[in-house]
Amino acid sequence: MITTSMAMLSHVCSLPIARAIHRPLSLTAISSRSLSTATSATAAASPPRGSQVDPHVLLGMSEPELQQLAADFGQQSYRGKQLHHLIYQRKVKEIQDFSQLPQAFRNELQEAGWRVGRSPIYRTVTAADGTVKLLIKLEDNRLIETVGIPIQDEKGPVRLTACISSQVGCPLRCSFCATGKGGYSRNLKRHEIVEQVLAIEEIFKNRVTNVVFMGMGEPMLNLKSVLEAHRCLNKDVQIGQRMITISTVGVPNTIKKLASHKLQSTLALSLHAPNQKLRETIVPSAKSYPLDAIMKDCRDYFLETSRRVSFEYALLAGVNDRAEHAKELAELLHEWGRGSHVNLIPFNPIEGSDYQRPSKKAVQAFAAALESRKITVSVRQTRGMDASAACGQLRNEFQKSPLLADSDSLQSEPEIAVAC
Repeated sequence: MITTSMAMLSHVCSLPIARAIHRPLSLTAISSRSLSTATSATAAASPPRGSQVDPHVLLGMSEPELQQLAADFGQQSYRGKQLHHLIYQRKVKEIQDFSQLPQAFRNELQEAGWRVGRSPIYRTVTAADGTVKLLIKLEDNRLIETVGIPIQDEKGPVRLTACISSQVGCPLRCSFCATGKGGYSRNLKRHEIVEQVLAIEEIFKNRVTNVVFMGMGEPMLNLKSVLEAHRCLNKDVQIGQRMITISTVGVPNTIKKLASHKLQSTLALSLHAPNQKLRETIVPSAKSYPLDAIMKDCRDYFLETSRRVSFEYALLAGVNDRAEHAKELAELLHEWGRGSHVNLIPFNPIEGSDYQRPSKKAVQAFAAALESRKITVSVRQTRGMDASAACGQLRNEFQKSPLLADSDSLQSEPEIAVAC
């Protein structure tokens, strides 16, 4: 969501990942036994109405659901446990590569239209600081971004954060955001969110320790799928709830819905201004969600979950970075209670933007002004500067309009494979 200016890395690499796409066979091609088991399995695993879940995708299903699926195909329940291990631990992408399962079971799954639900990596760009940005090509040829951000000390890896997307593009069009400039296509399904984390783990050959929903899109506009993916990441991928952050620019009534689930995850609000008038110039969607209302919802979120709210604040030179803005921000946060933290993000210009990055002195002065007023503050370190790591920026280089009717043209793009 927060845009930073990036230059394309001279060496672009892509690690192609085979995608498992298996379309159901015609009824005449399915044996009577396969047809009956397929019908039973589909009924058992069908998602609730309105769910952003592909009923023939294994990724995103829980272990009990996979056990039930195995039973519906006439298998022992332990086959469901094996499926769970193969998907989430082994990260196998093709049903035919489930070597622990009987060949007949694998065939029946495919004949019934089931697939793992993993997509190929279309492009990989690695920055000098170790940050890796992936472009993942979905089944409909849309491109989404996900970023792996490693933190190391002298002893080795300490933390690996996956910054993941929740939509293809974003409809909110914040004035400084590259994602908004690229347009909006659709919400991501549950498995399309989860697979981003698995892709990062595969690239780094290490477990993801932290997940932030701060990639492309507005998570609150796709809350059902985000919550389904959150459950899977927590229970199946085994990432602690406190290690997951859900970011939002603010969508009316959704923070209340999120609070009702009593998650132990962090809510990050992209605030960017200390008053309503200025916020509307930076975040157009703010007109439908007054600042007092959004601050009340953030306070209620803290009271409901006991989890501190993090306020993201992109510092734009000459726009929202002056001392009076810091004072006004501190007053706003004190007015709406405790349990908050401000994360300052110095802006880096992107193509087509009139905004400029504030000076280091201005950033330090803003942070000091908040701290002197007893506001907890941090300044985000800019990562991936040479890997087009601004949210949406790399995607825009290859697919500026995700609404193209004929997206098959993407398939003609060559995949470049060099060592990362």
